[in-house]
Amino acid sequence: MRIEEIRAVPGVSGFFFDDQRAIKDGATQRGFDYDGPPVTEGFDRVREAGESLIVELELADGTVVTGDCAAVQYSGAGGRDPLFRAETYRPVVEGVVADALRGRDATLFRENAETLEAIDPERSGGDRLHTAVRYGVSQALLNAAARARGQTPTDVLSAAYDTDPATSPVPVFGQSGDERRSNAEKMLIKGVPVLPHGLFNSVEKVGEGGEGLREYLAWLSDRAGELGPEEYAPRFHVDVYGILGKVFGPPYDRREVTDYFETLREAAAPYPLQVEGPMDAGGRAEQIEQMAELREGLRDAGVAVEIVADEWCNTFEDVRAFVDAGAADVVQVKTPDLGGVQRSAEAVLYCDGTDTRAYLGGTCNETVTSARACAHVALATDAAQVLAKPGMGFDEGFMVVTNEMRRMLSRRQGGRQGVQADD
Repeated sequence: MRIEEIRAVPGVSGFFFDDQRAIKDGATQRGFDYDGPPVTEGFDRVREAGESLIVELELADGTVVTGDCAAVQYSGAGGRDPLFRAETYRPVVEGVVADALRGRDATLFRENAETLEAIDPERSGGDRLHTAVRYGVSQALLNAAARARGQTPTDVLSAAYDTDPATSPVPVFGQSGDERRSNAEKMLIKGVPVLPHGLFNSVEKVGEGGEGLREYLAWLSDRAGELGPEEYAPRFHVDVYGILGKVFGPPYDRREVTDYFETLREAAAPYPLQVEGPMDAGGRAEQIEQMAELREGLRDAGVAVEIVADEWCNTFEDVRAFVDAGAADVVQVKTPDLGGVQRSAEAVLYCDGTDTRAYLGGTCNETVTSARACAHVALATDAAQVLAKPGMGFDEGFMVVTNEMRRMLSRRQGGRQGVQADD
């Protein structure tokens, strides 16, 4: 079945674009907004409404499947592509992208996705094809292949990469946003496997000496015992956006730092703890060096806290560099930053056989369509965990990702692998 046409419609996303550098530099939160000037190129204010670009791909039989171009909340930070504007990239999708894909066999997902990745940047106005564009169009290509083959997206990905899909739901990681206590309590009542993210993106939230994070983990541990279901055994995962680097500074294998991480472990006990983005070094090579230094220091000190790579770990090449250097216990595969969804699958699979696990992440600033696609990537690659998205309300994203995986597993276990995409 052939691809006949590609259209694009500007849409909204599940959250907002935030100028991370401005926030780290002291922009003051007032209500839901931030006071202060933006500092990252492309931002008109510190917090802006999120955008998406809805991609409609029409097949020869008149079927229309979709994908959503979306970019991360903290666009333009940590080596990522610049702020995504839907109207700017609509003519790119309907022009150079449509020209490259029109007439191709829709069943050939991997080949079509590689064609998308290979589009000449000069033909899109002199800039490289934005990761958000590749992300959304690849979702549509995945759904097109599923429709044309009469399979699920999980089966399409599994065949493309010769994998054995997960036989049970991949552990879902809930994100709390700034409502880190009330939303965490929701997660505990629902028995979420990995929680709560926490959004510790300023020294004010972490504490001048890190005491705010430690006190929060102690509270979370207590509430897990009080609210969680019987035999509940969650994993705690907090994201500190590089702020511990501001609190302590290098070198990160010194006793002051490892002793602090031990206090975090004690506060979280009896639950295992992962700390994402402990520092933001300002470049990939330095970030890898400092992450590896911290990881080795924690091992030597016998501190059972795992560290998660996020800052400067954006592309497939970045993931490979962090894994090869042994710089993290877990790497976040930040789906919109890798471009096509096939790149996310490849990044997860690259971790197989190493001592680094793959967390299929993304951003609150996505859409239901992109979240559903990522649930299939998680199942096809059997990732260590997958982010609940979109949005920061928690419940909605958890529902979307959990239900998508359960539907898929029910079909496989029942022997019905029929098409699911865009049902």
